[in-house]
Amino acid sequence: MILKIGLTGGIGSGKSTVAKVFELLGIPVYYADTASKLLYQTNQELMSSIKKYFGEEMYEGGNLNRSKLAAAVFGNDEKLQLLNSLVHPPTIKDAEDWMAKQTAPYIIKEAALLFEAGSASGLDYIIGVQAPKHLRLKRAMDRDGATREDILNRMNRQIDETIKMRLSDFVIRNDEQELVIPQVISLHNQLLQLAAN
Repeated sequence: MILKIGLTGGIGSGKSTVAKVFELLGIPVYYADTASKLLYQTNQELMSSIKKYFGEEMYEGGNLNRSKLAAAVFGNDEKLQLLNSLVHPPTIKDAEDWMAKQTAPYIIKEAALLFEAGSASGLDYIIGVQAPKHLRLKRAMDRDGATREDILNRMNRQIDETIKMRLSDFVIRNDEQELVIPQVISLHNQLLQLAAN
């Protein structure tokens, strides 16, 4: 049986960095954010729903205008919840289809909103990536070229990181104090043992 592992953490925690280390160890990784961006362009049902609830103008020449959609939901919790309710189901289904085709001892689904989207329930174990708030803020600002306020707004829309780590079965510390690679290798060996049992 292939173990299904979730990988999550707050914005700027370094989830993608940790996922890349697992990939180097030969473990397939599903990136939910990348997949959902593709689904916005390829999933006819999702595209129709976006047009229905947010307007035809969200698509220009068949391509989603991301900044227009972001502007439509920014600061409006109701519209953001609606958008998430449209995007999460096809993304979860896409992940399940992807998982069904894998043959590794265990596979990883990397997603920021693993608990928020309700997709943690179909997984065997969850890995949380933890980093202090000031570091996460700096990383996200540097990476996205966003303002402190923008990142804080995005952080506030996610479950508090302390709660995420409590809900996780394993925690990798990405705090620039402890090396990440040895933690991933140790966890990789542990997961291989769990998959063998």
